Amino acid sequence: MTKQAYGYAALAMFCLGISPVAQADLKPISENAMGEVTGQAFMQVENIAGENHDFTRMTLGMDVETRVNVDNIQVGQIDGGADFTASHLALGHIARADGDVFNGRTYNEGEVIPFEARRPYIELAEDAGGLAGFRMGFQQARGSVSSSTTSFSGNIAGLKIREEGSGTVYDTTLFAGEGETATHFRASHIGLAPTGNEPVSCVSGVNCAPLTNLRSIIIGDEGAGEGEVAFTDGFFIGFQRDGDVSWESLDGTNTLNVGKGVFINLPTNMTLDLSQLTGDGVDRLRTHQVDMGTKLF
Repeated sequence: MTKQAYGYAALAMFCLGISPVAQADLKPISENAMGEVTGQAFMQVENIAGENHDFTRMTLGMDVETRVNVDNIQVGQIDGGADFTASHLALGHIARADGDVFNGRTYNEGEVIPFEARRPYIELAEDAGGLAGFRMGFQQARGSVSSSTTSFSGNIAGLKIREEGSGTVYDTTLFAGEGETATHFRASHIGLAPTGNEPVSCVSGVNCAPLTNLRSIIIGDEGAGEGEVAFTDGFFIGFQRDGDVSWESLDGTNTLNVGKGVFINLPTNMTLDLSQLTGDGVDRLRTHQVDMGTKLF
């Protein structure tokens, strides 16, 4: 055994004592040889001309499935407040019981139902003054977002509210607070969107509720079948220097003008009963290995 050890040591010292020499030449290859090579770039860069800004979008060719928990988060802290404030933020969740179904798939208790994010991108907006804003998002996103949110700047696009008596389905809007009107900046409540041109004030328990009642939502578009959720390309968070940045949809068909500061766009196809939203609220999905209950604690 000792002789073998000395032998291995001698061989290693001999190899380390040899200076490695590498010789390589770059040689051109033919067009035919290039044509036989297939693949996909890790990053795609697009330059997009806008009305007031020029945009550069960098997209990564990767897919992610994740489940993330964040205890507390504040973004855009200035002027005595924050553009976004939430606690117990979570992406993805865990099946609470055997037979839980999400997007047509059945899960057993304790199995992870991930947040799916495909082809993440970063986009820059520039003008004569330099960098005017940037946003981060995904070409395709689908899954649950849970939180206890007290300040929200942005849009929860596609969320509907159904009035049980008439069965009428209404659009929703964010409100600045109890007794306040609709806003996309530092909202604390959500409820029925005004149907006319007259502004409508938020009255908790009647036409609106605190955002803390919206404990979990499903990000995604309407799927082909009942209970199915399709991927959405509208999920992003933007940071703007000024209030006139118009982010273009990924398919280039429309733009979304956003304000100064933080703007979070959460697309969903959920429909809630008004009594549920203004009453006990939407149950929180299970986001921890130890189930904290539908109200978290």
